[in-house]
Amino acid sequence: MTDAPHGCNLRRGRVSLPGQVYFVTMVCKDRRSHFAGFAAARCAVSALHGDAVAVLADTLAFVVMPDHVHWLMLLKEGAGLGETVWRFKVKVSLAIGGRIWQRGFHDHALRRDEDVVTVARYVVANPMRAGLVRKVGDYPHWDAVWV
Repeated sequence: MTDAPHGCNLRRGRVSLPGQVYFVTMVCKDRRSHFAGFAAARCAVSALHGDAVAVLADTLAFVVMPDHVHWLMLLKEGAGLGETVWRFKVKVSLAIGGRIWQRGFHDHALRRDEDVVTVARYVVANPMRAGLVRKVGDYPHWDAVWV
């Protein structure tokens, strides 16, 4: 038997705290590069800025990579983390067509001693670390409220 985590185990112990900043990662099913094309990636960007998500969370920073999305968000009063991520995934799936997401998601609630801007820089620099671009500004599918 293996100790490797499973998608269903990711929900254990998860709580949603309004006013909490979360760093969320959502991965495409089978690590397929659904967002390699410009139009599909922009569907994900639009969903992050859209009303369905904005009523539940303020997007602080994000990057849409070819096979996953990193999202730094501030959860609003009355919102649940699971519902917020679910709404995003549904909007993107409907826009692109088909089931594109791996079940579950990874989240990290930022602690008081973690600098939100430093985490945002980490998020938007992901395409550089992956070797997709040489400069952050060369990658079109990211944003941060500090820019």
